[in-house]
Amino acid sequence: MMRRSQLMIAESPATPSTPPSPPPGRARRLTIAGLVAAISVGVLVGAAATTFDHAEGLSYLSNDPQACINCHIMREQYDGWQKAAHHAVATCNDCHVPQDFLGKYYTKADHGWRHSKGFTLNNFHEPIQIKESSRNVVLDNCVRCHQPLVADLTHAGIAGPSGSASLDCIHCHARVAHGPRR
Repeated sequence: MMRRSQLMIAESPATPSTPPSPPPGRARRLTIAGLVAAISVGVLVGAAATTFDHAEGLSYLSNDPQACINCHIMREQYDGWQKAAHHAVATCNDCHVPQDFLGKYYTKADHGWRHSKGFTLNNFHEPIQIKESSRNVVLDNCVRCHQPLVADLTHAGIAGPSGSASLDCIHCHARVAHGPRR
């Protein structure tokens, strides 16, 4: 036979167990830490968006040579290009970035990062100098555009971008794209 106390326990509905509440000080610390983290992320995102807008970041995704003179250091190269032989047939991207989609935008991101870092920290080289990786891209694009002219030419001893012996177009034709050196 069941006792009355056992019967009441058996008949009472089960109460869900609630997790213990954190101590009041800890909950407040988590809230303050979350608020500080949210403000920090907001400041960083806001600063990045403002910088991207001020630097006309979207213009760098275009094929417009005007984008290359958003920063003052490229003005001389732009002015030279306008007077040079390539002005009528090639833009900056035709020579200075790979022609495949991923290569093009990877190179644009790399150049953008290096240039923005250089201008922000004021440690860019003047006069501007082309990096070896960028020089190789330019050489590949010279050969790509001028393939009918250079198909049978090689210059022994000068390694091309692909590692094989090839022409160093820039060595002899440095002024073709940007005009006379100053």
